[in-house]
Amino acid sequence: MDIVTLMKNFFRLIITSLFLVLLTTACSSKKSEKPKVPDKPPRELFAQAQKELQAANFEKATDVLEALDNRYPFGPYSQQVQLDLIYTYYKRDDSALALANIDRFMRLNPANPNLDYLYYIRGLAYLASDKQFFQNLFGVDRFNRDPGNALQAFKDFSHLIKYYPKSPYAKDARLRLIFIKNNLARYEISIAQWYMKRQAYIAAINRAKIVLNNYPDTKSVETALEIMIKAYGVLDLKEPGANAMAVLKLNYPKSGTVKRAESWWYPQNRA
Repeated sequence: MDIVTLMKNFFRLIITSLFLVLLTTACSSKKSEKPKVPDKPPRELFAQAQKELQAANFEKATDVLEALDNRYPFGPYSQQVQLDLIYTYYKRDDSALALANIDRFMRLNPANPNLDYLYYIRGLAYLASDKQFFQNLFGVDRFNRDPGNALQAFKDFSHLIKYYPKSPYAKDARLRLIFIKNNLARYEISIAQWYMKRQAYIAAINRAKIVLNNYPDTKSVETALEIMIKAYGVLDLKEPGANAMAVLKLNYPKSGTVKRAESWWYPQNRA
């Protein structure tokens, strides 16, 4: 046997030995690993989870609830465990997991008596996902920010109020709807103003119309009308401009916006 063959066999032996050592170490460490949550009857695990929830130990509560859900998926506490898990995911700012579990629960339990709560918590989870949209509404790249999560939260809170008006979550949902509507309206206004600066007047008018049509009970309506009047004046569109001016005067007769709008509108449309 030549020296090359001997070297090859030697290296083969070393590699095989290393592999066996690593495999043995991995197996022994797996055996020695203890589960995060000791194996207990479902009643004890559920009681432990409730204790952690009451103490606001959401990370530990999640561990116990996940163990309970995995070990006893069809047990007597299964639905409540899933509801509690949704809550802990939300409280831990894991909106993606909360939303995924809400959708799964609603799909599998369409007649569950806690659907009002699920619509409410899903709205909250979408708002949490959209936190950056609200915080940076008037910041850099605001026009590229998709308000889709805010719109979905709006739908969930609206559904809750419409179909579960006596729900204990309805009152808070109404307050959150006001918040969402005001922010979405401001978002549309910011885009309309951006178009105005770039002399894209038709686009600005269309954005302002979204505010009038979708958010008529927000403070942004006055600004939307102001933008429309100015854009119509530049485009010399007399009739729609006059209509917008009439609406502005009717709803905001003492506002300084009327005087500003008149300075844009009337000099160009006296003839």
